[in-house]
Amino acid sequence: MSQMPKIFIDGEYGTTGLGIRQRLDTLPVQVCSIPVEQRHDMKVRLDMMGQVDLVVLCLPDDASRESVAAIQSLSGHQPKILDASTAFRTNPAWVYGFAELDPGQAEKIKKAPLVANPGCYSSGAIALLHPLVQAGIMDQNYPVTINAISGYSGGGKQMIASYEVEKNAPPFMLYGLSLEHKHLPEIVYYAGLSREPIFVPSVGNFAQGMIVSIPLHLDTLSKQASVNDIKQCLKQHYANAEMVAFVDEEAAKLSGDKLALTDQMELRLHTNARQDMVVLTATFDNLGKGASGAAIQNIRLMLGV
Repeated sequence: MSQMPKIFIDGEYGTTGLGIRQRLDTLPVQVCSIPVEQRHDMKVRLDMMGQVDLVVLCLPDDASRESVAAIQSLSGHQPKILDASTAFRTNPAWVYGFAELDPGQAEKIKKAPLVANPGCYSSGAIALLHPLVQAGIMDQNYPVTINAISGYSGGGKQMIASYEVEKNAPPFMLYGLSLEHKHLPEIVYYAGLSREPIFVPSVGNFAQGMIVSIPLHLDTLSKQASVNDIKQCLKQHYANAEMVAFVDEEAAKLSGDKLALTDQMELRLHTNARQDMVVLTATFDNLGKGASGAAIQNIRLMLGV
């Protein structure tokens, strides 16, 4: 593009939108905004969308669907779309915005008019599971259990206020105990599973950060895989990845905020002395590689900046 590409963030004033907006200051792009009091006026928003190269949607699912339908009804120029909601993540017409998913994924994102930014928990779970299923180490029907903890910023403005202003939030809390979390469909889809995992998310008393952990008994895997087989699978899959790395060292302890304020994701394998069971972990910032950091990575790919 000869001129600086133009971006409009629909939902600029929410947690994810604000995070993306701040990070765009470091890129050679022009951010186009509308007054906060007009943020719900579809005509004003649509007029802006028709003037930019990329629209980033930071909206609830239904509002995202409405915005996408409006953009696709434009008779003239149609911008590329990056959507941060769960609305389109398993839609085959959209490219999944986890650039490290497979060697050709970043190239797909570059060329795609429609990209779905991944969920935070999903990013960690898929990063661990997809290579193992793809390599045949884990059967598609394996009964996966996923445990995860997030910093409270993942709950948005209301949860942030309960920790930082009202100070009445619990130090640790399990949630999603209906076992129907909104990230499960994309985990199943992109990990390549045929059975829905048991997923137990939680929130801790720290602002930013995330650990996703998956325990495995090696004798239940579809291949007689060793600890080293799993290590090599993950290490090779992410050997050339920009923001995801397998760290070949075990840690007796892991802090949820270890990678807060970064865009990196670290994958680890932890095992016992007999090496017959492992816990796989993905550590990252829920607002970094889990949200706005991934969005910036996708924006750079989509606009070539």
